[in-house]
Amino acid sequence: MLSYKFLGLALVVSAWALPFKREVPQEHSHNIVLASVRPMLDLNNPNNIEDPVFGLLGDAAAAAGAGSITNLDCLQQATADQAFTNAKAAGNVTGMAFSLIYRAIERNTGAVGLASVICNETATNPEIAALTQHQDPASTNASAINKAITLELAKQIASVGGDPTLALISGTFAPGQIGDPTAKGNTCDVEDDEPGCIFSQNLLVEDATTAEISAAVAGISATATSAAAASATSAAASAASAADDETATCASIVTVTVTASATATAATEIASAATSAAATATATATASATGTNLQTFTGALGGVTAPSVIAAGSGFEVTTEPEDPFVNLAAALGRSCDIQHNQCADAANSSGNSAFTVGDCDTQDTQCKAASSS
Repeated sequence: MLSYKFLGLALVVSAWALPFKREVPQEHSHNIVLASVRPMLDLNNPNNIEDPVFGLLGDAAAAAGAGSITNLDCLQQATADQAFTNAKAAGNVTGMAFSLIYRAIERNTGAVGLASVICNETATNPEIAALTQHQDPASTNASAINKAITLELAKQIASVGGDPTLALISGTFAPGQIGDPTAKGNTCDVEDDEPGCIFSQNLLVEDATTAEISAAVAGISATATSAAAASATSAAASAASAADDETATCASIVTVTVTASATATAATEIASAATSAAATATATATASATGTNLQTFTGALGGVTAPSVIAAGSGFEVTTEPEDPFVNLAAALGRSCDIQHNQCADAANSSGNSAFTVGDCDTQDTQCKAASSS
């Protein structure tokens, strides 16, 4: 079983105090996916979508965070499409992969066995357009439908240069009992569960085997677009050391190896691999980086920099708070960004300052956290 510390913005979902009753409450079951898509969406969000979580809600709840999207059946697709576009522009293969995974996650409905409506619009990106969301596992033909979605997702992830076995984390729960008056079925909804309760509680039902995924993606290679993205990522990583706030949004590509089977243990392993994918470096890189600053964000409004993050024993620590180490690198990087933001805001509010505002600090914080989760 995974054991996790409280995680910063990059890997934790904000508390949404929604003034309405949610439908089947499972929107936090795949938190790792939400946390990976969120910073990608934040890079450019012309439709003002409040948060990726709204795309997984039923219409009544989704409307509160849909921004300018009026076709609520397409909010999930629109969110994934924009996040994918941003990740591609930033050269972030991991961001593209998780945008695809997000598009394939089951959307809430009001009853066990009720399938969600498929979006009737065409996504801008063909990779997103090729996908639909998982359906309630108790709905008609759900097993076959969800398996087909997972295999198609694996193909699309492979086409952008990602690990196709990550498609397995888009899976849903075991079928519930039709007529369940709670409409909950076998779902879970733990807001502050880092990877997502479907993983930590071993509730994920895998739709396919790794052998089936391997067969599905045979012969598929990364497209020219994803190859260009990989090149852009490499260039951005080199440029980051020369200090440019904008290039900090493009971190190095993470290679993820997933060993999956139809066991509860495998679900935990998948979630663990996904967490690594959302971090800014591989385990190999961080293991050799003890004493090296792993915080690559270089923005410094008012001369305030994000404090260093270093590997410490089996975890990571923010050097200004060594007494409180983190198990996960992304959490430590998120805390580093938070400290910088607080100090930046203090400086912005100080007497005599006219060079920058708290709003500028907010923008910088978004950039810092996008870099930390790329």
